[in-house]
Amino acid sequence: MSQLPSVHLRAIEPEDLDLLYRIENDIKLWNIGATNVPYSRYTLHDYIANASGDIYTDRQVRMMIENSEGKIVGIVDIVNFDPSNRRAELGLVIEEPYRQMGYAQSVMNEVADYAVGVLHLHQLFAFIDITNTACVALFRKLGYRESATLQDWLFDGREYHDAIVMQTVF
Repeated sequence: MSQLPSVHLRAIEPEDLDLLYRIENDIKLWNIGATNVPYSRYTLHDYIANASGDIYTDRQVRMMIENSEGKIVGIVDIVNFDPSNRRAELGLVIEEPYRQMGYAQSVMNEVADYAVGVLHLHQLFAFIDITNTACVALFRKLGYRESATLQDWLFDGREYHDAIVMQTVF
């Protein structure tokens, strides 16, 4: 791919509720992260309404990913923020129609700039299902290193999968 698509990261707005509800309740995504229970619209609405937008208060920030046409292509999370050690966990979901188009790489570049330039982080890390070879390859391409393999860490409803902890140091 010669040029990556441009992306814009923005705060979650109330009109994003339906998309957030769909993503959070997509059972196919539960095995790639720590969530394995459905969220109600009320709970998600309450989250949107009450998130301060301050990572020091909330210990997380969630941003919508828009492409150059203003269409939402996914969500990126910076969670488990640890200000003492200047590190946080990265979570990323690209909507299926926009996968394999370079959006994930564009977002990760933007998040790295934000993490260093605004949050002054020293590290980002992610837990990745070992069977998600495309994701593992992307993180490697962007300089993340494997720091651990966690046995039977993620459960997809049928079987357990190992997870790789990948991290980058700025």
